[in-house]
Amino acid sequence: MDILVTGGAGFIGGHLAVTFAAEGYDVTVLDNYEPYYDLGIKDHNVETARDAAKNSHGSYEFVDGSVTNEDLVDDLTEDADIIYHQAAQAGVRKSVEEPVKVNDYNVTGTVNILDAARRNDVDRVVYASSSSVYGKPEYLPYDEDHPNEPVSPYGVSKLTGEHYARVYNEVYGLSTVSLRYFTVYGPRMRPNMAISNFVSRCMRGEPPVIYGDGEQTRDFTYVDDIIDANRTLLTEDNADGVVMNIGSTDNVDILTLAKVVRDEIDPSLDIEFTDAREADAEHTHADVSKAGELIDYEPSRDIREGVSEFIDWYRDNRDWYEPLVVNS
Repeated sequence: MDILVTGGAGFIGGHLAVTFAAEGYDVTVLDNYEPYYDLGIKDHNVETARDAAKNSHGSYEFVDGSVTNEDLVDDLTEDADIIYHQAAQAGVRKSVEEPVKVNDYNVTGTVNILDAARRNDVDRVVYASSSSVYGKPEYLPYDEDHPNEPVSPYGVSKLTGEHYARVYNEVYGLSTVSLRYFTVYGPRMRPNMAISNFVSRCMRGEPPVIYGDGEQTRDFTYVDDIIDANRTLLTEDNADGVVMNIGSTDNVDILTLAKVVRDEIDPSLDIEFTDAREADAEHTHADVSKAGELIDYEPSRDIREGVSEFIDWYRDNRDWYEPLVVNS
């Protein structure tokens, strides 16, 4: 089976590429190395996937390019059986600063992928969406019927991609599935996320910094659970044309998260507070019952278990990962 992973040098895409390469699939990765964070982490993702392919009967090819390049996307989809469309301009705050760029990557790029998949008879496109499509909660946990009123250009772009995926399924018969991820974390995660920032600062003997009052809550999802959900869609047909939440077993407020990290690394540290960030959601919490029914999805870790695993991984990989961390 030939698998195309867009954004495959990034965090989730990189984990998907490594997983599929290790299992003997023929994997092609498309990534434009957008310098949203230190590119050394992407280099590490690519090399890890190459090594995985060498130790299996599969193959791995990296293509430096963008989903906005229609001709390149068309060429890469000619032999693809399934596409995992992870490529996007990430970051809620980045989208506030550069909404046109976010629309170009996240909307136009997604349409390019879907249309190339339609023309080249790709079996399925799995689209990486986000809990950002919900916006302000009318109730929690979010189920897939909750109103969608995103509060950032990023959320709007992800919701638009979902609608295009639905339309390509309904109008053209292309098999599509949209997965709404809830704040993913784990090894090789983006260094500008709350958990990686907290761990990095505490490892260096610095207090974790909270933006706002710390009462905002998040549903943090361990990356292995995200990969399991995606992997199931290699063969599972029950989810064709649908949207599903992929989240965790619980949610946690940011202050408690900071305390969990601090207490495991250095309980003597204080916790600092600074101004809240623009366009950040106040609360997220996933109802994952639909994914449970359709693809037998079941989260494997609560936040304390996952954070403990990430801290252990961080210690083992500090020599290359920590210098790349950006505390922003």
